[in-house]
Amino acid sequence: MNPKIAVIARVGAHRPFEAAGLEQLGVQVLETPYGPSRPLHFFRHKGLEFALLSRHGEAGYEISAPFLNAKANLYALKALGIQKILAWVAPGSLQEELAPGDLVIPHDVLDEGRGGPHTFFTGVGWGFIRHNPLFCPEMRASLLESLQGVPFKVHPQGVYVATTGPRLETAAEIRKFRVLGGDLVGQTLVPEVFLARELEFCYAALTYVVNYAEGLLNRPYQPGVLFEGLATPEEMAKVSALEAAFPELILKVLPALAAAPRACPCPRLLERYRLRGDIGEDWRTWVR
Repeated sequence: MNPKIAVIARVGAHRPFEAAGLEQLGVQVLETPYGPSRPLHFFRHKGLEFALLSRHGEAGYEISAPFLNAKANLYALKALGIQKILAWVAPGSLQEELAPGDLVIPHDVLDEGRGGPHTFFTGVGWGFIRHNPLFCPEMRASLLESLQGVPFKVHPQGVYVATTGPRLETAAEIRKFRVLGGDLVGQTLVPEVFLARELEFCYAALTYVVNYAEGLLNRPYQPGVLFEGLATPEEMAKVSALEAAFPELILKVLPALAAAPRACPCPRLLERYRLRGDIGEDWRTWVR
């Protein structure tokens, strides 16, 4: 077993692949300097091996975004030899043209959260790296190419505004995020994307819109339903259809993502510190 690519998804992401009859290669929980990782499920499909990790829980939504242990999860993937990560994320929309049930491939992030520091490199003199392009350009290009022809609307870019949670955003905050140029809002990609870059992963996100954000449209409060009425039953049906297509979409894009040559900057983001002698080739000695 030697997977080079992993999918980090939401809840119980392994179950639909098991139901589809994919070859299962095992499950591991790795102990790391930051605590145990989430369970890592390994599959093989048409000769391609990949790992799958559910951020929020195996059976249900067990832990919300601000309490995820992204450091442990990413350390575990790096220790297993993973080089590329596809993040499957479900944000809200700040723009009416990005509708529930649409796919969006974000190209940038606005970090409006209150957490931190979002780094493996505490108390040392390295880790100051560029974040443009933030997401791996090769993986984004492969996503755009391989998603042609899917029965969902695909938006080729978007600015993801990251908030802390677990509370949802106020209508005033959403108005601010729109003024700042945001297109999506969520609580998952940060700090994960920044930490992934510090370990020199190729990392890209495939997001699907689950609702319009607070105040964008007039939506009465409805106790007892998902997001308390931010999404209509019709919109929720579109989201459910896309969620049901999750394994099909992932298996469609993974071969192209895995085949990309890594000629991007991602594997050399810390090269300046290697040349300077601050870090060596063993990445385990970098982190604190």
